[in-house]
Parts: sequence; C-alpha cells; structure tokens
Amino acid sequence: MPFAITQTCCTDASCVSVCPVNCIHPAPGEPDFGTTDMLYVDPRTCIDCGACADACPVDAVFPVERLSASLAGYAQVNADFYADRPISAATAGGSPTFHEWQPPTFTRTLPANMAPLDVAVVGTGPAGMYTAQDLLLHTSSRITLVDRLDTPGGLVRFGVAPDHPSTKRIGESFARFHRHPRVRMRLGTEVGRDVTADELARRHDAVVWAVGAPEPRDLDLPGAGLLGSIAADTVVGWYNGHPEVPADAVDTAVPRVVVVGTGNVAIDVARVLTAHPDDLAGTPVAPHVPPALRAGSIREVVLLARRGPEAVAATAPELRELLGRSGVDVVVDEHDPRIAESLDGPAAGEAHGLLRCAVREKIDWSVPADRPRVVFRFHSAPERLEGSVRVQGVQTADGTLIPAGLVVRAVGHRGRPVPGLPFDDGRGIVPNDAGRVEGRPGHYVVGWIKRGPSGGIGTNRTCAAETVGALLDDAVAGRLPERSRSGTGLRALAGRLRR
Repeated sequence: MPFAITQTCCTDASCVSVCPVNCIHPAPGEPDFGTTDMLYVDPRTCIDCGACADACPVDAVFPVERLSASLAGYAQVNADFYADRPISAATAGGSPTFHEWQPPTFTRTLPANMAPLDVAVVGTGPAGMYTAQDLLLHTSSRITLVDRLDTPGGLVRFGVAPDHPSTKRIGESFARFHRHPRVRMRLGTEVGRDVTADELARRHDAVVWAVGAPEPRDLDLPGAGLLGSIAADTVVGWYNGHPEVPADAVDTAVPRVVVVGTGNVAIDVARVLTAHPDDLAGTPVAPHVPPALRAGSIREVVLLARRGPEAVAATAPELRELLGRSGVDVVVDEHDPRIAESLDGPAAGEAHGLLRCAVREKIDWSVPADRPRVVFRFHSAPERLEGSVRVQGVQTADGTLIPAGLVVRAVGHRGRPVPGLPFDDGRGIVPNDAGRVEGRPGHYVVGWIKRGPSGGIGTNRTCAAETVGALLDDAVAGRLPERSRSGTGLRALAGRLRR
C-alpha cells in the first residue's frame, strides 16, 4: 500500500530528497513548490519503502492502511493531487525503481582551501536554524546563534499550536544543532540592548538576521484600544507559555469571542479557545490554559472576513482539521446572499470547497450559542468596536452588532526595524537582494524579515539556501568586510553576549 502525507506537513522537502522513485511533489525547483498547502505522495508510483516517513521531521507521513480515522481522508487528498497529472516517463516505462534523472546541477562552487567563516545568526526560529544547518553541513563555518529569549525555537516553540505536537517536533531536528561543536548559543541577548549590529559585524565575518515579522498589524478602527481587544500573538503566546505573555492575558470568562481574520492563526485561536481542556492533555500547552478554559465561559468563536468564502485565507489542512472535530460545530452565517452563491458555485480552491461541509444558517446574534461552535461570517468587515472601557461587541459595515467580550486581531504581521539596518516601512522588511542587505555588506536577512510574512516552516529552507548562497558567493569573491580581531574588543563583547 502507498504512503500518504497528512495535515502536519511542513513542506520541508526532506522526504523528497530520500524518495527513490520521485513520487513526492511539488519538489524544490518545481513551479508549485512553496505555494501548495502541503506535499503529496503519488499513490500510482509509491513503492511503499517508507523512506519518506523516516525522513519526515514532523511525523506527517503514514502508510495509507495505518491512517487514523481523523486522517483517513488524506489518502484521497494525496491521490486527487495527481488526478490530472501524467506518470513520469521513468515509471511509465515499467521500472518504478529509480528517479527520472536529470543532468546534475551544482548551485555552489567553493574553493577547497576556503577558510572557515565566523557567522552570527540572529534568531533561532526555522529561518535561522535552516541557515545554521546549511552552513554547518556544507561548510566548516563556526556559528554563533543569538536570540533575545532565554529559550530557543522562535515560532516553532512559541507559534505552533500546542495541539499540533507533530509540527512542533521539527524543533527537535533543529535542536541537535544547538549542541554542535561549531555552534555557540547566546540566549537572552537582544540587539539594541545588549549588543549592536556593528559590534556583531566586527566580531563575525557575516551576520544573518532571522528575526521574523513580530509586529502584529493593527486594526485602524474606533475602539481598537479598548480592554479586551488583543492581538492574536497575545493569544498564541498565552497558550504556548511565551515568557512575555502573562497567564491572565486572555479573558476566558466571556461567552463569545470575535476573531478578525480567517487565516491559519485565526483558525488556531478558534480551535484552542473552543477545545475541551481534556483534549489538550498530553500536549505542550501552557499549564495555566486548561484550568482557564475549564473555569471559563467561551462557547463561541466568530471569524470575521471582509470578503467571501472563496477568499478564505486558511489552508485546506487547517480547515479540514477544524471541520473534523467532534463536539464543536462549524457554521457559516448565511446573512448575505453572496455567501450561498459562492459556496454553491465552482470551488475556487480546496479550502473554499471544504467550507461546503459546514452547516449553514442565518444567525441571530442576540441569542447565545447553546453548544460550542465556530462561526465563519463572510462579507462582514468590522467598522468599530463597541464599549466604553472594555469591548462589548463589534459593529460591522452592514450594520450588524455582534456582542462579544473579547476581540482578537488576526490580520497579519509585519517586520520590526532592526537597529542599525535599513528598513522598508511600507513592506515591513529589511530591503535586500537575494538576502544581501542593501548598503550593508556582510549583513544578510532570511525568513519573514527578508520576504514578508508568507510561507510555512519548510519555505524557510529554500529561503535560507538562497541567502547562504549569496553569503558564500560574497566570501569567495572577497566582498565580505574585514572584521576586527582586537582581543580586547572581543572579550568585552563576549561578556555582553550572555549565555
């Protein structure tokens, strides 16, 4: 029986490189890579060797016959991806044992006598760790990992929902590099407070900034500053035990929560806030969360979207998981005739098609939910938040008032200026060319601070490869600035780079 990739796929593509029959797509270099929700096994050519399952860093690959009831649909999801795609020439010829080999390509050429580089990587999330991994595995570089928090991991540790422990497991793959003999960890070290960009540059041959996009986008609405109006990052940090988010940051003593947005973060927030505390047992959820949910009153989470169902921002795996839960209804509010027209018409994509599985009804917001539910309300732009001191509801552009005691802004992120580097305020990134920071030789960016908040965990692997390639090209060409090797200066700096 063939294998199938399931919802926790991180698109890291480790499985692609070990597959002996080229049956996992889209692969790096193919047009769809980095844009599909996940990778897919072709059941027509899979030889059931299990190499992909062994290589998967997030335990997302299983034999079809061993899929659990909640994951059983992924056998068809994988097969459907290949429904209109031809079988490769190699397998069609009767030999399903080898790749359809292409001429080898070499994207990097390094001199054999290249001296080891000292590289600082600021940020220990996926982008930073893929950068460190690339340099450690393919060069003799020495890496200094710098993070402002005392715990490494970035978004893998503090951004992935606790009920997705398999996705968090990629952190274990990254953690092995924390103990690498050519790695130094400098945790609890913040650029601008403990060290400057120039000091890092003088200490290292190159500095790679993997600081993400930590700034939540605001809602420019009246009432957005009321108590009970919080960013999704606060909720995510609350249930993940982020050290900068207090245990009482989320008020669970409210019956209805409105989340502005329909992306994956919005879905995560809705799923965790409506979870039964027992369902979070055994997950790495912060210890204060289950008691807060048990003592709380949340029965309903409403997801507001400006546009229609065809523009839902969440990926298909996230929606499939939400729809597959027992004990929590998923409802589409049919307050607008355009919603039925969209759902009954041609599917704009897999996620749009999945919404057809949700219950549809026109909701009376004056009546509280009689059982836990998540409601999608499309074509419903928020116009203002009601309340005097605390949030009491959301007024939408169509004149509807949705009573709510908590409003969560899940409308995206943007980068934050890095002290000492240029910043494009319009795009929320550090301006760069293939990772090279404009006007600052020796400085590089990777991840969301480089390209904006797009792509999942695995997207950062390709992004890091481009940045590392630019850095190595500059090193070979002699374009890296000469760093200071003053012993006194290094000792002083090392004293401030705290472990």
